[in-house]
Amino acid sequence: MQQLKERILREGKNLGNGILKVDGFINHQVDPALMDVCGQEFARRFRPIGATKVLTAEISGIAPALTTAFHLGVPVVYARKHKPITMPDQVFLTLSPSHTKGRMVELIVSPEYLSGGERVLIIDDFLASGATILGLVRLAQTAGAQVVGIGALIEKSFEGGRQALAHLGVPIESLAVIRSMEGDRFIFDD
Repeated sequence: MQQLKERILREGKNLGNGILKVDGFINHQVDPALMDVCGQEFARRFRPIGATKVLTAEISGIAPALTTAFHLGVPVVYARKHKPITMPDQVFLTLSPSHTKGRMVELIVSPEYLSGGERVLIIDDFLASGATILGLVRLAQTAGAQVVGIGALIEKSFEGGRQALAHLGVPIESLAVIRSMEGDRFIFDD
């Protein structure tokens, strides 16, 4: 998606070790107009799969997941990283490595909001190694739901996440695919 690529070129920063800083428009300060356009594009690409719910991880995946769910007309559920007191005692929980935090994080979903029979579309900000998305897949499968598609705003194809998810046999869509990051130079796949 050209609009997202242009924004990455203009404002993205390579912090080294595969970390792309896009917090000025995606994951700290959020550009709602850009997220709406991204959500429309995801909805266009994924409408045929018949998702009944969009699932993402707290916090950076919420904006694109919300706009995608809005344009699909389905609810969005986000996996929490800390269990609030309002959540029931029995929850779906998995651990996933966080590239930016440099440690394992919990992903927690209440069974009130994810259950068997759901057709789940996973939307996240990044597809890098695939570890976070695989954690979301485990949560959906534990709930008895079927993952029917995966979308990421930005894919860093050099980290192998798409290959790690290929065994799922579901459509995987990324709006901007970065083949390499060297200094301030980003090379996109078309």
